[in-house]
Amino acid sequence: MGISRLYGQNLNDLIVWNGLMDPNQLRVGQEVRVSPPVAPGGDTSTAVAVAQPVQIQPITSPSMTEAPVMHEPRGGRQPYSDQAWAAIRPDAGVPSPSVAPQPVPPAVTDAKWLWPASGAIIAGFNEATNKGVDIAGNPGDPVIASAAGQVVYSGSGLRGYGKLVIIKHDDDYLTAYAHNQNLLVKEGDSISKGQRIAELGSTDADRPKLHFEIRRQGRPVDPMQYLPPR
Repeated sequence: MGISRLYGQNLNDLIVWNGLMDPNQLRVGQEVRVSPPVAPGGDTSTAVAVAQPVQIQPITSPSMTEAPVMHEPRGGRQPYSDQAWAAIRPDAGVPSPSVAPQPVPPAVTDAKWLWPASGAIIAGFNEATNKGVDIAGNPGDPVIASAAGQVVYSGSGLRGYGKLVIIKHDDDYLTAYAHNQNLLVKEGDSISKGQRIAELGSTDADRPKLHFEIRRQGRPVDPMQYLPPR
């Protein structure tokens, strides 16, 4: 209790002199004796001089104030949806369901694209169930950029994709490389065609494989229409 320090008295003495049950429950305006009670027949002037009332001022504790609400960082991963995809790639766009899909051109501007991994295709494109192609491989196999661009996402925030790299190639096209064991690039990196960007793995997958997507204006398209025959 700060009163004992202020008046140079022992806290236990103050408790006894004032008959306090709990020194922490003083009321605002309560009088507290800061000297021993005057014995009967003693010098009353001494008692008057020292028995000064002390006004207890309320102290606002940090615990009594409202705690700030923390909004960041957000933890965990989101299940896949078009909205969740757009949230990790805001400029990728989410096509409106009321807009009819546009015809897909046979290739992008400059280019034949490279295969991102060397294994066999084990699952083909189906926009409803598989938004890209799955390519078999062994853990640690190289994953390369299918075309030049800039890394706009490198992480594991989208459930079902594991460790994911997304590369933006121009205003229309993105490629995505999922289920990697290790990511070798970070957001903002400029990438050349054929550059090694990850190691094949099985994160969020039932076996080692690369899930590869090409997206045009945010909509998944069949990579087989873009990749060269082999």
